[in-house]
Amino acid sequence: MQLVSPSQSEIQITLEVAIGLVNDLGADHLEVRTTLDAAGFSRASTASAASIARLETSLSELSPLLSALPDLDTEQARTLVNEELTELAISPSIADHDGVGPHLHWSPSTAPFDRQVIADIIMAIAQELCDNGTIRFGRCGAEDCQRLFYDGTRNRSRRFCDDSRCASRTHTADHRARLKKG
Repeated sequence: MQLVSPSQSEIQITLEVAIGLVNDLGADHLEVRTTLDAAGFSRASTASAASIARLETSLSELSPLLSALPDLDTEQARTLVNEELTELAISPSIADHDGVGPHLHWSPSTAPFDRQVIADIIMAIAQELCDNGTIRFGRCGAEDCQRLFYDGTRNRSRRFCDDSRCASRTHTADHRARLKKG
């Protein structure tokens, strides 16, 4: 994949992580801290347990918006994101740490970790809407799956969530249907 800029990759990573966490809400295996740490959220490993718990609550509250994005046109999505933006306390600054290079932080370094992550997620959604509308937000094409995904492919060709079984089952069923016809 060829990325346009460092900020584009940061937006993509943030959206993929947010959607992955929302997909796993309510599951026994939800690992917010581990997921965010692996994705490069610099304060994830040291965030308090209370901050992680608040983040899980905030993700649950943000879940309806993320779940709706694949079904909304850009104007509808903009309206919903603008409502979220009015609730968001941001204080942008340019940061350069951990070898990432210069990038924007939407909250001060003194902000609680959960607020920082939610600000990053909402601002990433807002930037994606400005850049591409809602076209890169999708729902798994497998018949029995409703998981969300962010399509970062160059030609926007992604059809399935991260669960490889969804693509495999669908392709196998399609193959068997072609054999039956032919």
